[in-house]
Amino acid sequence: MLEKPNNNKTPDSRRDFIKSSSLAAAGFFIVPRFVLGGKGHVAPSDKVNVGMIGVGGKGRQNAQDLMKLDDVQITAIADPAEYWDLANFYYKSIAGRHPVKRMVEDHYEDKTENFKVNEYLDFREMLEKEKGLDAICCSTPDNTHAVITYASMKSGKHVYCEKPLTHNIWEARMIKDLTKETGLATQMGNVGHSTDGIRQTVEYLRAGVIGEVKETHSWVPASRWIDEMQAVPTTNTQKPHGFDWDLWLGPSANRPFHEWYTPVTWRDFWDFGCGALGDFGCHDMDAATWAFELGHPDTIEVFPAGFSNENIAPYGEIGYYNFPDNNTGKPIQLTWYSGGLKPQLHQYLPEGYKWPSRATLFVGDKGIIVNGGDRVPHVFPESLAANMKKPKEVIPRSKGHFRDWVNAIKGGPAASSNFEYGAHLTEITLLGVLSLRMKGQKINWDAKNLKATGIGEADQYIKEPVRTGWEMS
Repeated sequence: MLEKPNNNKTPDSRRDFIKSSSLAAAGFFIVPRFVLGGKGHVAPSDKVNVGMIGVGGKGRQNAQDLMKLDDVQITAIADPAEYWDLANFYYKSIAGRHPVKRMVEDHYEDKTENFKVNEYLDFREMLEKEKGLDAICCSTPDNTHAVITYASMKSGKHVYCEKPLTHNIWEARMIKDLTKETGLATQMGNVGHSTDGIRQTVEYLRAGVIGEVKETHSWVPASRWIDEMQAVPTTNTQKPHGFDWDLWLGPSANRPFHEWYTPVTWRDFWDFGCGALGDFGCHDMDAATWAFELGHPDTIEVFPAGFSNENIAPYGEIGYYNFPDNNTGKPIQLTWYSGGLKPQLHQYLPEGYKWPSRATLFVGDKGIIVNGGDRVPHVFPESLAANMKKPKEVIPRSKGHFRDWVNAIKGGPAASSNFEYGAHLTEITLLGVLSLRMKGQKINWDAKNLKATGIGEADQYIKEPVRTGWEMS
């Protein structure tokens, strides 16, 4: 059983003393983590030893990105799957323990003769045996994000975890609390957060380029993977060779293996994924959350488009959030769309304009900003764009999503999508998923008590039951 974080623990007094003393003496001086000797710090000159948990399609991509950093070394991998052929999915690759192990060893062998990567089925065994690991990169299905992240941080490891950070709202709060308690370096895998474009968008919005903003819209084309599915499988199919199905299930209830569940298509099932909203919410609601410092919404109402039920995500959705708590002092409404649904074209757009397939729209009283796939702010009407004064660059630019995380491990500034921010963005996303799983029922959210007011049925989704041995408390 995993231990619950101590939410009453006070901050490290030595760290606070040094930080406050430095600020007083120098006027404004931030002491890096490595100077403070914080938990699990890595000296700037040392390599960061990373263990990969989950080496399917996204895990393989993340390993490739980490191998580009000269001061990082992947030394261990864990995954219940020996081999995945992902040629027919968007990853277009061969993944799993054996292919990724070979890929990593071939990469490092040029610099280190006979370099070997230690290989595990069970991430818990890896955490127990690999004492030299500094950090973990988690790239598993959504249902195991929280338990892996929690166990890794309890082991003193810095953690990078894919989005959404957790599978339910209670888990998000637990991870946020543990992040505060440990002070470890963290980063959620919403890589668009580290682009220059999103920073420019936030600067434009905060500078009032389009005036007072009261509404924002985000949409993605994502839909269901398995079009014909109307119910969960009732039969089983042959498991891939070398695949530990029970371990892959993690905290989710046991059931016979079926090829519909994995790889990738697990997103269609509420037990493992969170549908299109869970997949993209932490990407496409990020700019609004960041720019307006969105707090907890008070109401959330998300309606399914097309078939869905208590087990299966819909083909699309349209949803409405209301945020009374933000930095504008007035409520902001956020509307979410997926499965091809989009807002109506705005009057400030030029004739013949067509929405991008995926974008975010910010509506102000002077104009609008469209944030397309490039995440760069496009201002309309064109007359406003032509005459506006470009805001000053006030948000530090990222050196790269993984680079920022590794720099934080070595004592640099916290990565900008660290788990305190990432957990909150995940909670916003999962509140929409909660309403969706309640068949579009309106959620009046009691953020303090983690309750959907007057809807006891929602409790099972706010904190989901888990199998024995997979508890986080």
